[in-house]
Amino acid sequence: MEAYERLKQLVMSAEEDIRKAEGGNKAAGTRARQIMQDVKNAAQDIRQAILAARGEGEAKA
Repeated sequence: MEAYERLKQLVMSAEEDIRKAEGGNKAAGTRARQIMQDVKNAAQDIRQAILAARGEGEAKA
C-alpha cells in the first residue's frame, strides 16, 4: 500500500509541470518527463509486488 501511495503522490506532483510544459516551458517539460519516468518505475514496483504476493498464495495452495 505504501508503494501505491507513492505512485499517487508522484502523479499529483506532475500536474503543475505538465500544465507549464503544455504552455511551452521547456524546463517544466524536462521535469514532467522525469516524473513520468518515476511514475513508470513506481508502477512497475507495484506490479512486481502484486505478482510476488500472487505467487506466494499459489505456493500455499
